[in-house]
Amino acid sequence: MRLRIQHATWPRPALVLTDMPRPDCRTCDGYGGIEHEYGHPETGEYDGSDWEPCHCWNENHHWTLLPLPRRLPFQRRRAPERHPWGLDGYSDEPPF
Repeated sequence: MRLRIQHATWPRPALVLTDMPRPDCRTCDGYGGIEHEYGHPETGEYDGSDWEPCHCWNENHHWTLLPLPRRLPFQRRRAPERHPWGLDGYSDEPPF
C-alpha cells in the first residue's frame, strides 16, 4: 500500500490520506485502471471511453487526517489597495 496526502474538497475541505496504485502492477502499469475507448455501433466513430479500475488500487480508500475550516465569501482576503503610481512603500531617503 502506497499512501499520499491530498487536499479534498467534498463533502468538506480536509487533508486526507489516500491509497495510490502499485507502480509495478502489470495490469495497469501503475495508472490504477484501464481506459476502454469505444465507437458508435453504426458509424464506427469515437463515441467515448469507460474507466475500469484495477485490482491493485481502491480509489475509495481514504482517511481524513485534518478537517479544514470552510471560508465564507465575506471572509476571503482581499488584496490591499495599491497606490496608482506604485508608491506603496516609499521613503524620503535618497536613492543612492
